[in-house]
Amino acid sequence: MLPPAAPLLFLLLVTGTGGTVPSPRAPPRGCYVAEEAGERTFRCSQAGLSAVPAGIPNDTRKLYLDANQLASLPEGAFQHLPVLEELDLSHNALAHLSGAAFQGLAGTLRHLDLSANQLASVPAEAFVGLQIQVNLSANPWHCDCALQEVLRQVRLAPGTGTGIVCGPGARPDLVGQEFLLLAREEELCGVGRGGARRGTDVALLVTMGGWLTLVVAYLVHYVWQNRDETRRSLKQAPVQPVRATLSTVEVSSTLSTVV
Repeated sequence: MLPPAAPLLFLLLVTGTGGTVPSPRAPPRGCYVAEEAGERTFRCSQAGLSAVPAGIPNDTRKLYLDANQLASLPEGAFQHLPVLEELDLSHNALAHLSGAAFQGLAGTLRHLDLSANQLASVPAEAFVGLQIQVNLSANPWHCDCALQEVLRQVRLAPGTGTGIVCGPGARPDLVGQEFLLLAREEELCGVGRGGARRGTDVALLVTMGGWLTLVVAYLVHYVWQNRDETRRSLKQAPVQPVRATLSTVEVSSTLSTVV
């Protein structure tokens, strides 16, 4: 009797793979999967990673890649994690973020930690659509327009705002200053929402100043013109004699008296 089809197929697979059964990809060394508060968590803290590791389960909700050697995040680095809610990238060497680094996370990501890296500037488009609470402290920020736009799109993690300080690459007069205090006093974007408002205000002031100048010039011209016309009229008017000439009646009366 021929053996059943299923066992035969299993034997063929085992023979074709050198006597071993394929197994799921194991996590990188130093990484492990855990259940924390009922949520799938993938921890790769202090694992010596220089890139986002492969093999992260796609049902991961919390991902810890802190204290590694990550220097950049490419486009779509986490797009294969459709339910990711929390991402810790703190204490790495991140100096560059792609504008699409968090692509695919707009509907799920809630907490993002980018503290203690080497970020001087980040593209504002990297955070478009993300409803996140983010930690940006302890980075050497340039304190530029991009950072100002980022802070208009995200919420800062409580207590982290004072840690956003202008680094050595910023304008000399900004180095060492807290960015949030600076942003309240100075608009760093030449264009954009803040820059557009400031430009509109300046244009309105210039326009009003121009109209005021025209009104003042017209009034001055009107006053001078009227004064010139008054002078001209006085010059052209006949000079009236001091004593009026004697009328005919007065002359006749005088002659009659004399006679």
